Amino acid sequence: MSRLSCEGTFRALETYPALGRGTGHETNTFARNVDCGGNVLRPRARPHRRLAGYPVPRGDVELRLVLHIAKNPDGTLKATLDSVDQGQNGLAVTDLSLEGPNLTFDVDAVNGSYRGKVMGDGKTILGKWQQGRPMDLEFERATTPIKTQHKPGKPSDIDGAWLGTLDLGERKLRVVFHIINTEDGLMATFGVLDENPQLLPATSVTRDGASLKIEAKQFGGVYAGKIAADRSSIDGTWTQGDHSLPLVLKPVKDPSELQPKTPQNPATK
Repeated sequence: MSRLSCEGTFRALETYPALGRGTGHETNTFARNVDCGGNVLRPRARPHRRLAGYPVPRGDVELRLVLHIAKNPDGTLKATLDSVDQGQNGLAVTDLSLEGPNLTFDVDAVNGSYRGKVMGDGKTILGKWQQGRPMDLEFERATTPIKTQHKPGKPSDIDGAWLGTLDLGERKLRVVFHIINTEDGLMATFGVLDENPQLLPATSVTRDGASLKIEAKQFGGVYAGKIAADRSSIDGTWTQGDHSLPLVLKPVKDPSELQPKTPQNPATK
């Protein structure tokens, strides 16, 4: 066999059944982009993430990862990992090794490791990701890596922060979407203000006239709504798994609206 190269980009999509069976682990679908070598990773070992107090989704969810591998001057390999849908970039990859067709590496930040084999054509890597339990992961060489940075484009008429409230009955949770037009099209970040200040990238944003769809595959969720003619609101529904709730978004005019509410000052609208 000729010497294998660990340079380039590999992509894989691994589907796992939905959590909710008492495993205590996350189960996700991982869409992975890998620079220079098969790679795969799960998020940190913690309970499955869900939005706004919803039960764990029963459908599949996705998490895109990008592994960047390059050669050091001495010929050894180095790498970092981006978790695109968690907004975490540059996670350190350790103990990266390519011996013959065997590719191995660890990601200490998530207590995970990967053991794979590069196929003879150099286009596919078959292996297992170990993080609490082993999972099969297959990667195929891709020509276009996932972009984690997007240059701003001409602002659209819906650019900006949009705020709404999910009524869960026993409590209300404020959800914010930050929409921006880029050279690659509309993008968005989102978050639940009163649960976690961290904003996460939406998987995709699609607009067709007055119809707007924002997918958050890392939660198995999607927001679909109609944009008012005067851009004063977006009237829609948040769906996660088999649960749906109405969610009306309105443009944020005062940054103070985005401040987290304390229990003494709960969201009321």
